[in-house]
Amino acid sequence: MTATTDGSAESAGAGSESTPGALPPGPAGRTAGLAAGPPAPPPVPPAAARSSRAGPRAEYAPPGVPGLLGRPSRPGTGRAADRDTIREAVRGTARETVRTTADLPRPPDGTRPGVYEAAARATRNLLDRQDPEGWWKGDLETNVTMDAEDLLLRQFLGIRDEATTQAAALFIRGEQREDGTWATFHGGPPELSATIEAYVALRLAGDAPDAPHMTRASAWIRAHGGIAAARVFTRIWLALFGWWNWEHLPELPPELVFLPPWVPLNIYDFGCWARQTIVPLTVVSALRPVRPAPFALDELHADARTPNPARRLAPLTSWDGAFQRMDKALHVYRRFAPRRLRKAAMATAGRWIVERQENDGCWGGIQPPAVYSVIALHLLGYDLGHPVMRAGLESLERFAVWRADGARMIEACQSPVWDTCLAAIALADAGLRPDHPALVKAADWMLGEEIVRTGDWAVRRPGLAPGGWAFEFHNDTYPDIDDTAEVVLALRRIKHPDPARVEAAIARGVSWNLGMQSRNGAWGAFDADNTSPLPNKLPFCDFGEVIDPPSADVTAHVVEMLAFEGRAGDARTRRGIAWLLAEQEASGGWFGRWGTNYVYGTGSVVPALAAAGISPGHPAIRRAVRWLESVQNEDGGWGEDQRSYKDPSWAGKGASTPSQTAWALMALLSAGEREGKAVERGIAHLVETQKEDGTWDEPYFTGTGFPWDFSINYHLYRLVFPLTALGRYLYGEPFAPAGAHPAAAGEA
Repeated sequence: MTATTDGSAESAGAGSESTPGALPPGPAGRTAGLAAGPPAPPPVPPAAARSSRAGPRAEYAPPGVPGLLGRPSRPGTGRAADRDTIREAVRGTARETVRTTADLPRPPDGTRPGVYEAAARATRNLLDRQDPEGWWKGDLETNVTMDAEDLLLRQFLGIRDEATTQAAALFIRGEQREDGTWATFHGGPPELSATIEAYVALRLAGDAPDAPHMTRASAWIRAHGGIAAARVFTRIWLALFGWWNWEHLPELPPELVFLPPWVPLNIYDFGCWARQTIVPLTVVSALRPVRPAPFALDELHADARTPNPARRLAPLTSWDGAFQRMDKALHVYRRFAPRRLRKAAMATAGRWIVERQENDGCWGGIQPPAVYSVIALHLLGYDLGHPVMRAGLESLERFAVWRADGARMIEACQSPVWDTCLAAIALADAGLRPDHPALVKAADWMLGEEIVRTGDWAVRRPGLAPGGWAFEFHNDTYPDIDDTAEVVLALRRIKHPDPARVEAAIARGVSWNLGMQSRNGAWGAFDADNTSPLPNKLPFCDFGEVIDPPSADVTAHVVEMLAFEGRAGDARTRRGIAWLLAEQEASGGWFGRWGTNYVYGTGSVVPALAAAGISPGHPAIRRAVRWLESVQNEDGGWGEDQRSYKDPSWAGKGASTPSQTAWALMALLSAGEREGKAVERGIAHLVETQKEDGTWDEPYFTGTGFPWDFSINYHLYRLVFPLTALGRYLYGEPFAPAGAHPAAAGEA
């Protein structure tokens, strides 16, 4: 097949030096060389001045947004084995420069035995992990659907090879439980869709359906409703091979791309991750492709004679009933859709997809939209040798983590910006001197990652100047508010040799974050005012959150950043504080959208309120402290299971984890509880559970993609957050509050 003229708009481009750390004797030395940011953002530097490594890319313009230029390609992510080889070349330097606690300054007088040594071990380990370019990145573990869908994509495109298949199968088999099922997080319950997709992937790898591990899986699937009970995304994958009937899936008309932003259910009503997935799926849904199935899957139907048993519609007066009937109407519309309109809609969708391909070939830096975009473009006529397709497929290879046993795990996303700013904060708060080469190199890398072009966010904020950071190596279309706040907090801790460059980047980031505030005074992750309730009601949207409303954790990080920038008294900061105070749960905690769950939310909000000048005696702070004390585990740690997203009785309950213990400690320390019994026990837990190499074990998933539906184990969380907590215990909070909020006196 050859590329059509409708969609061939572009050709997409395809450890550190360390010296002995200078931990300060106490909080007084923490702000050396750090200055408040300027009040207004400076002009964006010209792209030509930033790098000459850019490959060509198309300009694009969301509705009402001027044409946009791509930014330089960045070196980033080879296969994990390649990254490890590079990293090994510089590890010797890190080991030589920070070898023993004698290389580090003395701990403050009266320090609890073992705490300083634990922080020193963690510091050495974290320094050892830094890439030569200055970034950190831990593995991002999710569930086996990523691996199964990667194989299904390769099968669909005709590029599946035996070596990749067997490596993926090795990983998938290793995640299977004794009952034959797969879960979506460590220790979680069996999950039907994940089990179906894993089973199909193993069939592709040659596992016989009558093998014991396969019969256990298929029996469990049948007992729980079979394929008919699976989520929509699973049934779409099966429909690509005729294992499910396209007519029995919700209709997604490509004409959606023509809806203007003010019409309900336009594509900008969806969160950016859902938007990037839905647009290519409208093409797939319109064309309904079916590739030859390599085998039958009758064993996965509860009743193979009736694979899709009839279901009664919900009452018309309910949202579900209304949207079910709308879907039936769309199925009828499909038969009569004007051909020219449909062709134009698919061509527009194709251009929309191509225009958002990043310079590394990916889409949004996340795997699911990339997979569906590749399928959609292929169906529109892009052959596998087309530069857009070639770059897209190459980018997907970079999501693979090859393990020592030969297993291949697919990351749903990669988190270098997030990991790097958190690592820099941890090292600085643990006392590494502000001009340490590792921190300066991290700052250089973060500065190079600043996004200075407009993206989809400008649909809702068309007059806002760009300036912020994304989560991934390459995601210029979708910078996020959370990363931008944390990068600013990290840069403020570093004494960079070019302070003017730092100040300019910080000023742009602060200005962009302020401009992304939603009408209710809070902040979402990627968009402003992305709060329509309608997208979550669609029959298609049965898997996870598809909108991006403001959350307590993101809002807290922005408030903390604004306070450290001297803006605690700004009216916009005060609105954020008021929203946070109003969102506190009756229990005393806060809901955590992007981390699990109430422990994360509370661990984010309390330090932010304290930074903004809220007194430790404020009733909201006291309620939070009491709640954290009430859910502390007997071993001194804190933990919270993903089940708390579905069942509030799980709030604050779960096996102790190092990251969640650290979040609780960070909240308690900021609330003035350093000498309290809960902090003493929590610090002791971190010290006692630390491994000899300076890190901690954390099999439990403490990160959140979609609450309950998509859980994440960030492998660097187990190191950066405990180190941050230990550092703040040793040396106090990193900054004195830069401004006071009127509520600081403690009024409710």
